Amino acid sequence: MANSENTNLTVREGYDRYQNNTHRLGRIFTTIVLLLLLAAPFVIGLYLNTVPNLSAALKAFLGVGIVYLVSGIVEYLIYVPMLGAGGSYLAFITGNLINMKIPCAINARDIVGVKSGTPENEIISTLSIATSSLVTIVVLALGVILMIPLQPVLQSPALQPAFENVVPALFGAMACKYYRSDKTVALIVLSFMTLLFVFVPSLIGSTSMMVIPSGALAIGLSYLSFRKKAKAAEEGGNA
Repeated sequence: MANSENTNLTVREGYDRYQNNTHRLGRIFTTIVLLLLLAAPFVIGLYLNTVPNLSAALKAFLGVGIVYLVSGIVEYLIYVPMLGAGGSYLAFITGNLINMKIPCAINARDIVGVKSGTPENEIISTLSIATSSLVTIVVLALGVILMIPLQPVLQSPALQPAFENVVPALFGAMACKYYRSDKTVALIVLSFMTLLFVFVPSLIGSTSMMVIPSGALAIGLSYLSFRKKAKAAEEGGNA
């Protein structure tokens, strides 16, 4: 019994050290990336012997930044619990969360059979996103090298519809699994969002913002379904 407790304590201490190192390195590299991104226009301006128009840049940033501010907060609140610390740092630094990192992490988690919020999910998410990032770098490098030879093929009119539907096809295939787990909630949310986009087409360009009402609706319906099942189980137990 004592050996088991000592083993659990050792594992917990090792995991805590891993988390502390992850946060330390994540903050360092996130700061470095932010500084590099902010310094890029000034370095380019220095090289070209010119200075960016800061007032114009500020106005442009405010026009776009306000839109993406809410989206950034929502993505942080949704993705961090899903990915854990290590996966979140890697994903936000390397980018392409929606179309690459999130599907990769979810698929790896489902294959292994771990749940969100567990140490196992933390490790699996970090490894899967790191692998996705390395594969992305290799693919991009090959794409740059082969860009000119493959340009006639990539610009072929026959392939354009496929390129335009890669993201919907990817998320449609992923969503199908979750839709089947609760068809009623999925049908109500899909119907509501479809009608909303049909009657208010301008919202199609604000899909990131639409995560808030659709997510709130799905959470509310799931909670009501859970309460209904719990009440039915309680009444059955009393009977």
